[in-house]
Amino acid sequence: MAEAELREAMNRNPHLRRYIENFKRVYLKVPDFMVSLSRELRELKYPNIIYPVGDPIFIHIFGTPETKTKYIVIEPRLETPEERLKYKMILNKILELAPYEKTPESNDEFEEILVRLFNMATKVVEPTEKESFITRVFKFTDNRVRITPEERSKFLYLLKRDLIGLGVLEPISRDPYLEDIHVIGAKNCHVVHKIFGMLPTNIVWEDDIELADYLKNIGERMGRPVSDARPIVDGALPDGSRINIIYSTDVSLKGPSFTIRKFTEVPISVTQLISWGTFSAEIAAYLWLCLEYGMSIFICGETASGKTTTLNAILPFIKPNSKIFSCEDTPEVKPPHPVWQQLITRERGPEESRVTLFDLLRAALRSRPNYIIVGEIRSVEAAVAFQAMQTGHPVLSTFHAANVRKMIQRLTGEPINVPITFIDNLNVALFQLAVYQRGKVLRRVVTVEEIEGYYKEVDGVITRAVFQWEPNKDRHTFTGKNNSYILEEKIAKAAGYDDPREIYNELELRAKILEEMIAREIFDYYQVRDIIWAFYEKGLEGLPFSI
Repeated sequence: MAEAELREAMNRNPHLRRYIENFKRVYLKVPDFMVSLSRELRELKYPNIIYPVGDPIFIHIFGTPETKTKYIVIEPRLETPEERLKYKMILNKILELAPYEKTPESNDEFEEILVRLFNMATKVVEPTEKESFITRVFKFTDNRVRITPEERSKFLYLLKRDLIGLGVLEPISRDPYLEDIHVIGAKNCHVVHKIFGMLPTNIVWEDDIELADYLKNIGERMGRPVSDARPIVDGALPDGSRINIIYSTDVSLKGPSFTIRKFTEVPISVTQLISWGTFSAEIAAYLWLCLEYGMSIFICGETASGKTTTLNAILPFIKPNSKIFSCEDTPEVKPPHPVWQQLITRERGPEESRVTLFDLLRAALRSRPNYIIVGEIRSVEAAVAFQAMQTGHPVLSTFHAANVRKMIQRLTGEPINVPITFIDNLNVALFQLAVYQRGKVLRRVVTVEEIEGYYKEVDGVITRAVFQWEPNKDRHTFTGKNNSYILEEKIAKAAGYDDPREIYNELELRAKILEEMIAREIFDYYQVRDIIWAFYEKGLEGLPFSI
């Protein structure tokens, strides 16, 4: 499967094919191609892995006993003097045409204009071996620069990368497995990988002057210009990541430097995730009902599958007057509720002064929260989390597992050791993965599983899938309709329905509310929260639109 995906990726991306062929000639082997990475890979002493972050960019993590493991960006690059000359000529033509275009109001509009100008400046022709270098470069048709189909893809990528994206750092900005980026001078760029830790990269600038110009451009785009008079600047990049720039070489002695911390200040809304196809409006409506009626939910998946993003997106479904208690190693969850007790672990200092997730969860049981949120359950703290569920405290958490079988295996095995008879205190497990389709990395909820209970007769836990993702159609199917244990046996009874099947009408209503928000392009996190909370307060009359 991986070999077929690699061949397909190489067919679409000639630069990847050339890189693999050159690598094979030198090292006599081919890297392992992986669409998504798991935490188990950190055990590899000498990794040799390529993964996509969206065509045409791929990342190669490679190390040997002789060389330190390195983070290698594979992207289209100008490889010959001919390509560099053509690219410069096209850029000049675009600059000549640009003044006649209206000023773009968004990046999408900017991209449309850029592609239109590029098409006006170029003509795509099939390459011929008979033409000389001079003929190929300077022979024009309608005063347009002649380029090959491969050059068209390459030049367009580089134009978008440099004029709209983050330039040489665009590949890094797309990689969901990165936490931090550290640049100290033009030839020293390191990243902190969520799985492989601190790694040197192949990203460089020509010299400190080029790096200083790059930082000036970044500062101006953020509205926080840097200069010798103002050498230290903090700001936010377009994706919400935080950047700290130290510009002057008399302050940063090894050259201009900066650090990027990748995270988003304002969470992504549930309507935005639905519109991206991460999950359906029906799944969101199902989670809405679950959170309203105090169900415990684990959001599961591999590293960088979007678990925390989904967790933050669904938090507005918790009733607005609820007390939220969150405990984490790194503060990432952001409930929008006014009564939110946010606690983080303390790992440094003497043993007796350290505070673990286990300690925080025990404290949670004494603080009478309506919901307990654990950033990630990994070890013995799971026992306390399941005790909390057993005593009526619903728990939300993220968890590393690709499917329900592996989730139960991890929970009941070392070092977590939750008794298998306790597993049914957890109500719902949502599984989300990063999938690679048609050259893009997509995050999709692949299944939603209900935990029905432990049955002695089968000596196991019975679960049922209520939602399934169909990859060939990229859509979610409600397989649990009229057959949901949680909706009918838990929520419908708690809501007082005479006929448990009426709960499906309520789910359908909530799905329509979410779909109407999407139709009206209501994607702002706090706007979505306000509409959900208005519905809690006044029902349909509280909505700013009719259903």
